[in-house]
Amino acid sequence: MIHIIITSYNEPKATIRAVKAFLNQKTKQDFKILVVDPFPKVEEILKKEIKDKRVEFYLDPGEGKGYALNLLFQEYGTGKNDHIFVLTDGDVYVSDRAIEEIAAAFRDKKTGCVTGRPVPIDFTGSKYEYWAEVAFKRIHQVRKRMSQNKQFFECSGYLFAIRDGVIFDFPTNTSEDSIIPYLFWKKGYKIVYADKAEVYVKNPNNWKDWFNQKVRNIKAHENLNKIVPDMPRTKSLFNEIKEGALFAILQPKNLKQFFWIIQFYFARLYIYLTAFKELRKNKYYKDGWRETEIQSTKPLD
Repeated sequence: MIHIIITSYNEPKATIRAVKAFLNQKTKQDFKILVVDPFPKVEEILKKEIKDKRVEFYLDPGEGKGYALNLLFQEYGTGKNDHIFVLTDGDVYVSDRAIEEIAAAFRDKKTGCVTGRPVPIDFTGSKYEYWAEVAFKRIHQVRKRMSQNKQFFECSGYLFAIRDGVIFDFPTNTSEDSIIPYLFWKKGYKIVYADKAEVYVKNPNNWKDWFNQKVRNIKAHENLNKIVPDMPRTKSLFNEIKEGALFAILQPKNLKQFFWIIQFYFARLYIYLTAFKELRKNKYYKDGWRETEIQSTKPLD
């Protein structure tokens, strides 16, 4: 059994698209879809638009994404290691063979976590779209290399899956796509990159949204230093410089793109400095439902 958990936040149109992408999967796997949202209105719209017994709605208590996931792990967990939880969001959608690719990776009993491949869906030719394109391309290369070398790496919160019956909760004061893979790694499981399991993502298209999203993400990852100080970090300022600096400057195909990459360097440095400054002021990451709304990443609603 595969339980697909779609966490959403009052974006019914996008969530319906996310659900339908799973219902249209080219797979023979047995699965259920659990839509988690703190707004009862979403349940009403979901039941009206989708008539499929495999889809259930779970009213989120509003204590944060991690809190909701912990409840679902305990309520829907079977304790059977051949069962799977797939975690994704309501504002993204997956390729038609995503479930099959993920399930295939779990045929290896040593696999504990499987992460999919985020793919940007913006086609406006904007600077922020280009930034996402370059970043996603490099992340893809690094994850593929680390997966092949059987190294630890953090998953993508847009789409990743875990083996049931191994963990039943996790610390909620950091990002789930970092701490959960580490908990599996500590138990001797592998992290696998299923690059053919694509998940399509709309990225921020303005400075305010991009800045807020990235600072919050950095704060979540920096919090790992306090929770699990021995965890091998793959998302950090040092690793961005090591893995991305040379790569990024080689990507531009024209003068405009070169100028955008120079801006990208300074923008990434600025958000890290801002995140570090806020952390020193005890403005820690909070596991809340999008404590800063990122309007431009809402694809349909």
